[in-house]
Amino acid sequence: MTSGPSLTVLSVTSECVPFVKTGGLADVAGALPAAVAPQGVAMRTLLPGYPAVLEALGKAEQKPVQVARWDSLFGGAARLFAAQLEGRDMLVLDAPHLFTRDGTLYLGPDGQDWPDNDRRFAALSWVAAQIGAHGIEGWKPRVLHLHDWQAGLTPAYLHAMGASGSCGTLMTIHNIAFQGLTPASQMHALQLPGELFSAEGFEYWGQISALKAGLVFSDRISTVSPTYARELLTPEFGTGLDGVLRARAGDVCGILNGIDKQAWAPPFKSQRGKASRVAALRKEAGLPDSDGPLCVVISRLSAQKGLDVLLSALPALLARGGQLMLLGSGDPDLEDGFRAAAQDHAGVSVRIGYNEPLSRRMMAGAEAVLVPSRFEPCGLTQLYGLHHGAVPVVARTGGLADTVIDANAAALRAGVATGIHFAPVTAEALAHAFHRLCDLYDAGAPFRAMQRAGMKADVGWESSAEEYARLYAEIAKP
Repeated sequence: MTSGPSLTVLSVTSECVPFVKTGGLADVAGALPAAVAPQGVAMRTLLPGYPAVLEALGKAEQKPVQVARWDSLFGGAARLFAAQLEGRDMLVLDAPHLFTRDGTLYLGPDGQDWPDNDRRFAALSWVAAQIGAHGIEGWKPRVLHLHDWQAGLTPAYLHAMGASGSCGTLMTIHNIAFQGLTPASQMHALQLPGELFSAEGFEYWGQISALKAGLVFSDRISTVSPTYARELLTPEFGTGLDGVLRARAGDVCGILNGIDKQAWAPPFKSQRGKASRVAALRKEAGLPDSDGPLCVVISRLSAQKGLDVLLSALPALLARGGQLMLLGSGDPDLEDGFRAAAQDHAGVSVRIGYNEPLSRRMMAGAEAVLVPSRFEPCGLTQLYGLHHGAVPVVARTGGLADTVIDANAAALRAGVATGIHFAPVTAEALAHAFHRLCDLYDAGAPFRAMQRAGMKADVGWESSAEEYARLYAEIAKP
């Protein structure tokens, strides 16, 4: 544990467990404060006041304190509350005109982006910049940790205020595919200075890019795995921002995500206990007994996740006695494809939707977890799988490559193999990976050794928290 005065950090995020979640960003934002606390980092989290967050605010043990208010914040009155929620030191931006509405965090009831998403998260960024520049109620962060495009305009606002030197700024890319693009005509509405609308600023092909603003004006840039950090410097993965990142390559680093090992502790302590969970999951899924591995997928159903490739390669797994249980939703064609597979094959069970308790039972009962993503900044599913003795079968990309040790001959001899890599992301390559998986499963001892190695793998936050703390210390302002 680091001694001495705490290094104050404000984490700025659009989602955070246990309050609101659409993806892995929420898990990271929720875990970071406790993870970095032993390193002498005192972190607060700034979060929009969505209905679920305000509900949590109303249930706080101690009455929330209003620490700021604005008569007009991007179109309406707003208040900022400080509170302790679920053991986290939170700042909640209560702006009903921006965040109190039906639908999801980013989408309306019609499934389309909210048309004012640019203003909603510009407001979050503007408030973060104000706190970074001036502090609030006697508290001032020395570092602003900004997550994805929703917080990306923060350093641009600091720059426009002449306050870039007031606190350090770290921009973390969780998924570069989402860039926060909006027409240049919104410049005035977003209170952005025209002189920053240039190729050297936040202009992106004639539009405003909130993510590019963060990449250009932040002190440092991080992403969620070392391999993804390298991939982002290439046209294949950089989605048009690779040139910006190459220009700042010396300021870019990759720090792996972790999981809360206590919250995700396996509900068994022995190989026999694992076997009982496998049998229970087969029964729940309606799958027959089988001599092959029970594989699970817990994922958004999309081409990015490689699930079209899984559909094509699935016969190779089923032919070897393997089985699949899938939980997820997304692309209607993929939903229909997996439903059809379940109808045609006794070894396939599909649940469309999302169910947190079921996802935990699936991790506990899985013998293998499939993550065939075309790109994956870090990924948490394979980490949960490792922790539960479910051997990951993963595409060799991003954080998947960094967290899973391929079962090549040398790794198997050394007893360090934890999963199976495949590349490229094609049906043929995945089918070959299924044959490798089933060969190891049939051999028995090598597969059990992989399960044990995975359960001993470092999937927690300790090492990554140390890296974040060092990075904060490097960029912190007095």
